[in-house]
Amino acid sequence: MTVDRRHLLLLGVALGLSACGGNGGRMPSPGYGRVGGASSPGAFPDIPFADWTDAEPEYVLYPGDEIEVATPTAPELTRTLKVGPDGRVSLPLIGQVMAADRTLFELESDVSAALSTQLVRPVVEVTLKQAGPVRVWVDGEVRTPGVYEMLGDIDAYQAIIQAGGFLPTAKLTQVALIRRGPGGRRMMRVLDLRPRRGEIVALRRGDILFVPLSNLGELANFFTQIRNALPVGFTYSINGQYQQF
Repeated sequence: MTVDRRHLLLLGVALGLSACGGNGGRMPSPGYGRVGGASSPGAFPDIPFADWTDAEPEYVLYPGDEIEVATPTAPELTRTLKVGPDGRVSLPLIGQVMAADRTLFELESDVSAALSTQLVRPVVEVTLKQAGPVRVWVDGEVRTPGVYEMLGDIDAYQAIIQAGGFLPTAKLTQVALIRRGPGGRRMMRVLDLRPRRGEIVALRRGDILFVPLSNLGELANFFTQIRNALPVGFTYSINGQYQQF
C-alpha cells in the first residue's frame, strides 16, 4: 500500500466515522465524498465533504460580532454585547450563553428557553449590529502558518502572501480550500495558486487554506494536528451535527 493511499485511508477514518456517528452508522447522504471545482485532481469517496457551491450560507455568529439581545417583554434586560473570543455572551438572569456558530434565530431560541425559567413567555429578538473581523486559517507549506485577520476583500493567493508566502517545498497546484457551506456542511475545493497562472478565489470568514508538501494525501496529518487547535468559528456540520474537525 502506498504512502498516499495510507494517508487517504487515515483521513477517511478521521472524518468518515464522525460523519456516520450522527447518522446511525449509515453511509453519508448524497452529495458527500466529492470534491467540487474544476481544478480537483479527483474524488475522495471516503471523505465527507459536501459538493462545492458558491451560494452564501445562512449567517452564523462569530467571535467579535456585536449583537443586540432585546427582550421587549422585559426591556430592562436588553443588552448590546460583543461575542467573546470563547464564543459566548453574558446575559442578565442566565449568565453565559454560547453565541458563536449559532444563527440569529438559533440564539433567540436558546436565550428564550433559558429565560423561560425566570420569565413567563419571554420574547427575545437578536440583531446583528456589526460583524466582527474576518479571519481565515492558513497552514501547511507557508512561512508563518496561523489564523489571519483579513482587511477588506482578499483572495486565496493574497492570504498566502500574508502568511509569509509559499515555502520552496509547497505544491502550488494542489492547495486545499475548506469552507463551511449551506447548512454548515464542510466543503473542499482544490486550487491552483501558481503566481500569474493560478486561480483568483475570494475568501470568506472561517475559510481554511492548506498548502501540501507533495499532494493532498497530507490532509490526514493536517486534520489530526489541528483537531483541538482551531479557535471558535471554524466548526462544521456533518449530517446535522456540528463537528470541529
